[in-house]
Amino acid sequence: MATLKLIRTRHILLKYEEENIMSLVNLNSENFTKEVLEEQKPVLIDFWAEWCGPCRMMAPVVDEIAESMQDSVKVCKVNIDENQELAEKYEVMSIPTFIVIKNGKETGRTIGVQPKEQLLKIL
Repeated sequence: MATLKLIRTRHILLKYEEENIMSLVNLNSENFTKEVLEEQKPVLIDFWAEWCGPCRMMAPVVDEIAESMQDSVKVCKVNIDENQELAEKYEVMSIPTFIVIKNGKETGRTIGVQPKEQLLKIL
């Protein structure tokens, strides 16, 4: 019974993430410069992976920030399994890692499950 509940919960989180991905920008090496380094607004980048439980826990928080602050902050995601070069460039050793970039420079970083207030603080 517990196994079924875990699978069901994971499915719900996957579905939530798929439905809300439209409010976020998925980054890769081709669009990183345009979407992050040339952006005028601060950019919050969520480095994550599908298999990461804590990353899934943070997905609703990240999505909420993307929706509520879309006029003042750009929120992006980097799947580290698909974009290892970006994870290496920014020395991401644990996930989730949240990095803020303003005017092309890193201005904040936090790692692990965080309350929304902590993410807002580094912005």
